[in-house]
Amino acid sequence: MANLKEIRNRISSVSSTMQITNAMKMVSAAKLKKAQDSIVSMRPYSKKISDLIDKLVVFSDETLSHPFFSNKNEAKILIITITSNRGLCGAFNSNIVKSTIKKAAEFSDKKIDIISIGKVGKEGLSKKFEISKDESSLFDNLTFENTSKIANDIINDFLNNKYEKVFITYNQFKNAATQIVKFETLLPIYPNKNLENGKTNNNYIIEPSYNSILETLLPSSIRIKLFKAIKESFASEHGARMTAMHKATDNAKDLRDQLKLTYNKARQASITNEILEIVSGAEALKN
Repeated sequence: MANLKEIRNRISSVSSTMQITNAMKMVSAAKLKKAQDSIVSMRPYSKKISDLIDKLVVFSDETLSHPFFSNKNEAKILIITITSNRGLCGAFNSNIVKSTIKKAAEFSDKKIDIISIGKVGKEGLSKKFEISKDESSLFDNLTFENTSKIANDIINDFLNNKYEKVFITYNQFKNAATQIVKFETLLPIYPNKNLENGKTNNNYIIEPSYNSILETLLPSSIRIKLFKAIKESFASEHGARMTAMHKATDNAKDLRDQLKLTYNKARQASITNEILEIVSGAEALKN
């Protein structure tokens, strides 16, 4: 009977785990809907800002110059990694860590700074890199204002020639089951020169000037791009966790069913042995 008791304990433990994973799945599903709606509504605005900058640069008759368009040679490289503050979301965080390590290998001759947004990513990357800044607390109050403070510090460091290039790596949200690892250049800005091929007469009247508009628009585009990346990662996190917890719930259910089958077989064998002992005892008394 000790064996049966052990199996019953395992069934109870697996059932409890299944309830927890199913609850986490439902919570992530509820949060995912809100996060998904937020990022889907933000994407068109972010794209229009980028398109506007491209058009201002390509269609301008002026000689446009801005520090955001130029490389800072012999400076350090900055990589902004966006992960999550919690685990239990499959390969969501490990993919970002791998992406960062792979990209950093391309700049082995330069010093690399890491800004970590997400505790899990910080723990993984701190084994190989020195984390220059940890902004994981941003997820406690994820707003554009708080994100802009981080972006402003990055912009100032770039303008002060502290960094040659600034990269950002995150999970782009596609759907609940699919997240795409992105590694993008945040600074300097590289306008889309392909617009020159379809260049027509410029019917836009720009006041006061192209340069003055870019002076305001470019920093805003950096803030928006960083905020969008964080929102993409936030939605991806809940999608990845929902998928991971769904699989964990299914695996727990399968394991519970197997344990119940094992328990029933062991119980049947135990009852059969008891019956055999009773019959054997009765036969012995007759003799």
